[in-house]
Amino acid sequence: MGYVPVKGGSEAIKNAGRLVDSLRSAHSMDVSQIQGRLRLSVDQVMGEGGLYAPELAALAIKQSDGDLVAASFLIRAYRSTLPRIGYSETSDTTDMFVLRRISSAFKDIPGGQILGPSIDYTERLLDFEERGVTDDCDADDDADQEFGSEKSDIPKFKKVSDLLRDNGLLEDVSADNETSDDASNEPYDITRESIRFPAPRSARLQTLARGETGAMLALAYSSLRGYGSVHPTIAELRVGHVQLRIKHPYTGNNVCIGDVPVTECEGILSGVGATEITADNRFSLGYGLVFGQNEKKAISMSILDGTMGVSEPKTPAEDPEFVLYHIDGIDAMGFVEHLKLPHYVTFQSSLDRIRAVQGAGTGEVSDD
Repeated sequence: MGYVPVKGGSEAIKNAGRLVDSLRSAHSMDVSQIQGRLRLSVDQVMGEGGLYAPELAALAIKQSDGDLVAASFLIRAYRSTLPRIGYSETSDTTDMFVLRRISSAFKDIPGGQILGPSIDYTERLLDFEERGVTDDCDADDDADQEFGSEKSDIPKFKKVSDLLRDNGLLEDVSADNETSDDASNEPYDITRESIRFPAPRSARLQTLARGETGAMLALAYSSLRGYGSVHPTIAELRVGHVQLRIKHPYTGNNVCIGDVPVTECEGILSGVGATEITADNRFSLGYGLVFGQNEKKAISMSILDGTMGVSEPKTPAEDPEFVLYHIDGIDAMGFVEHLKLPHYVTFQSSLDRIRAVQGAGTGEVSDD
C-alpha cells in the first residue's frame, strides 16, 4: 500500500477500515440472504470473476459493500489461488434444462416461447411492499431441491439457429477457419497465457465472458447506434442449467458432476454492415454465453462477437484490441483507482518542469 511509508500510515489504514465498519449501520446480512435475494448481482460477480461459486460471490458482495466490480476482483483473486485439477468436456447447450427461452426472430419456435423468470414484462414501478421482511427461506429451499433433482422427462428444444442452418441459411461454424494456434485446435486459455493479437475467436469469447457488464453494454450499444457494423436479431435467448461433465480418470467415460446456470444468446447478424452476409450468401451468427442469468451481458457479448469479426475495423466496437483491453472491469478499476495512491514524486517532477518553463518565459530563475 502506497500510504504505509507515510508516518502513521499503518494505523491510518486500520482506522480507515474501522470507519467502513461504522458506516454499516444496518444489521449484518447473512450470505445466504444475499445469495437468495440478490441473485442477479451474484450471477454478475461470478461471470466477471470467472469462477462459479454462488456462496463465495455473495460473500464478496457483502465484503465489498455492494461494489460489484470490487467483488469480482475478490473472486478473481481467490480463483488465482486454486489448483487446477482437470478440464471439463465440451457442454452441449441443446441439452439445457431450460427456464427461459425467447426468440425475436420468429413468433412460433419449436417448443414455444418460454418467458420464465424475468421482470421484462412487469411495470417499472417501485414495489414498496418489498421494504418489509418476510421469511421465505423454506420456499427457496423447495425450489432448489426441485431444480437440482434429477428429471428424466426434461424436454429438449431444437435451437432456432439449427433450423436456419438445416435450411442452408446460416453459416457452418465447423467451417470456421479461425482456429487456435495449437495444432490440436485446443481453445486458447486466457487465464494461463496473455492474449495476443490477432486473437483467435476462443480467446475473444473467453475475454468477453469475463468482461464487465456495463463496459460491454456500452460498446454493444455503440454498434446498435451506428458506430459499428452489427445490429442483430436474436435467434434465441436461453436461461437454464447445463450439465458439467468430466472424463472419469479410471474408466475414461464422461460423467456428470453437476450443473451450472447460464444465459446463452445467439444473434443473427442481419442488421447492417459487412458482417451480415457471409461469402456463400448465408447469415452469420454472434454468440454469447455467461454464468447465471445476465441477459444484457449475453446479448452484448453476441453483438461484440459479431463486430470483432470484420476484416477492416473502423469503429471502437469493431477493433478487437480496443474492445478486449477495455471491457475488463478488474483491470479498469485497478488502473483508475491507482490514481488515489501517492504520486508525490511524479507530480513534483511536473511542478519542476512547469516552473522551469514559466521561469524561462519571464527570464527569472526559480530558487527551488
